[in-house]
Amino acid sequence: MTATVPHSVDTARFRWRWLSSFDSLILAVALLLAWEVGVRIGKVPAYLLPPPSMIVTRIISDYRALLMHTAVTMNEVVIGFGLAIVISIPLAAILAQFRSLERALYPILVASQTVPKVAIAPLFVVWFGFGLLPKVLIAFLICFFPILIDALIGFKSTPKEVIWLARSMGAPRRRIFFNFQLPAALPHIFAGLKVASTLAVVGAVVGEFVAADSGLGYQLIVANGTLDVVLSFAIVVVLSILGVLLFAVVDLAERLLLPWHISHRTTGQERA
Repeated sequence: MTATVPHSVDTARFRWRWLSSFDSLILAVALLLAWEVGVRIGKVPAYLLPPPSMIVTRIISDYRALLMHTAVTMNEVVIGFGLAIVISIPLAAILAQFRSLERALYPILVASQTVPKVAIAPLFVVWFGFGLLPKVLIAFLICFFPILIDALIGFKSTPKEVIWLARSMGAPRRRIFFNFQLPAALPHIFAGLKVASTLAVVGAVVGEFVAADSGLGYQLIVANGTLDVVLSFAIVVVLSILGVLLFAVVDLAERLLLPWHISHRTTGQERA
């Protein structure tokens, strides 16, 4: 006979999840209120630290221009992030299958990441012009390494005993990869994607700092040049929202694809 969970227990769990989901929101609101009150009481000039209410007002008043520049930056972020996914994960799978190739390429990949992306951004402009490609490439390079390393660790995390057993039963390498190595690697892959999702925004903005005539990075340079601190804060807020949204999309995909993983178990389930 299957044990049933009392209705009161289900209700308590739902209520706990509903309340805990507002913890971050409550903390954020408290910090914003403290910021607002502190600036007002301390009479801090807006050109040094504008209050949140002034920043929100500026976002609303300039929403058309901000939306236009946000669309440009978001396009660069999504393309660079997607390109990193398409290249990093298959490359990690290949390196995990061929250890001699991993030993040959891994030091080169590590060395390539020691070069500051800000230093090579002007070179990309010289090589590829002032269009979309340099920004996408910088976002790609910043996202590439975290995804590659986490995916490679994931593909190599399958116990050797499992692989030996599958081989002894005549399973081909392709089947071992899709049935054992790929499922074991998915949590690591999503961990790398979460890190890279926030770095993609940084990469796109760095590219726009160097050479651009649109985008939030370009608009931030203009705002700093004119000492428009309120607009600078507004752009920073929009960039933060972009990063959070992209992170949330990756997190949602992980929850849908890996509902069994321990990171998505609720406190109530663990106690049960």
